[in-house]
Amino acid sequence: MESGSMRSRHSSSGSPNGGKEAGIYTDEDYQHGQVRGIETSAETSLHRGLKARHISMIAIGGAIGTGLIIGTGKALAKAGPASILISYSVIGFVVFLVMAGLGEISAWLPMSAGFTGYASRFCDPSLGFALGWTYWFKYIILPPNQLTAAALVIQFWLPRDRVNPGVWIAIFLVLIIGINYFGVSFFGEFEFWLSSFKVVVIIGVILVSLVITAGGADGHARGFEYWRNPGAFNSEFNDDIGGALGRFLNFYSTLVTATFAFLGTELVGVTVGEAQNPRRTIPRAIRLTFYRIVVFYIISVFLVGMIVPFNDDQLAFANKQSTSAAASPFVVAIVNANINILPHILNASILLFVFSAANSDLYIASRTLYGLASDGSAPSIFRKTDNRGVPIYALFVSALFGLLAFLNVADDSKEVFTYLVNVTTILGLA
Repeated sequence: MESGSMRSRHSSSGSPNGGKEAGIYTDEDYQHGQVRGIETSAETSLHRGLKARHISMIAIGGAIGTGLIIGTGKALAKAGPASILISYSVIGFVVFLVMAGLGEISAWLPMSAGFTGYASRFCDPSLGFALGWTYWFKYIILPPNQLTAAALVIQFWLPRDRVNPGVWIAIFLVLIIGINYFGVSFFGEFEFWLSSFKVVVIIGVILVSLVITAGGADGHARGFEYWRNPGAFNSEFNDDIGGALGRFLNFYSTLVTATFAFLGTELVGVTVGEAQNPRRTIPRAIRLTFYRIVVFYIISVFLVGMIVPFNDDQLAFANKQSTSAAASPFVVAIVNANINILPHILNASILLFVFSAANSDLYIASRTLYGLASDGSAPSIFRKTDNRGVPIYALFVSALFGLLAFLNVADDSKEVFTYLVNVTTILGLA
């Protein structure tokens, strides 16, 4: 066990005043749960119910969602195949560096407050405050975004004139609240199987893309045909800008899309407070991040540029329908290759992707609010947990914002909902 002086050295923030105000704690403080960001009381502590396989699979499937399978369509039409390959590679490298640093500090000091607690402990409480609340605002807006996307995906089969989208929003909202309410062990098991399914789907999409580009679907071997015609880069930024400047601006714009696609990778850093053996499972999960970036992102983006030209009319139309399977460039490729049944299968898969994303987003929102309370940056009531270790007040307050999804019930609410999506992206970049 560490001595009190050793703990003091690790915790000190360098304040000249010393004492607990400077972040210096003794063994007795740790035993009585008086350390900022670390909860040991039965009424405020989380349960470590996430097993190694849960953490590993959540790490793999955490960021696989509509940003990858749908967002690449908009980026491809905007900039061309070479631009999106470069932008996803650059952002993927940055993400890996960030995750490696998060893995080091999470394994050394697993904190209930998550990475917002690290900002308070090692930088300044004001940074932890700003980071935590910005992160929470992002993740209370994401669930209604995902719920509306799920309702719109269902309209692929049942148009809104037959079934009001509010019905699907209400059903999915109740389901994700229930999954989070029944404890982290249930959540971990549920997300384990959903993440496993997402991995299988992405691998299937990669294999189908390989078959299409090799000509196994329709006899037309595409290869790098679309890199030559219409080209690897789209040089038309708008009516007034083109050429080399247009190519650069188009590439630059895809960095935002790539960043949005990688959002959610940091989910591992939020689960550290509920991992059974974080010193072993967190580093293993972080190492898997490298393989996830290479296999699921870089290879997928590389292949999509080989099977769909960036000027495809269907792709341009799909960009306007960014919440359904019709928006996916992979579906456009499947349709162009005259494979009839796969669009329905992929649409159903995207529905599960969106549902899983809404479920994990609510989990992150509740744990972020709990972490803020544990760090002294939110009312202490949000530290309270039930007998399953669920921060019940933080969960239901975060879930209330899911009602924003019902804005989509009205026809004139889509513009307002677009504002919420834009705010989510800005907060994620922050």
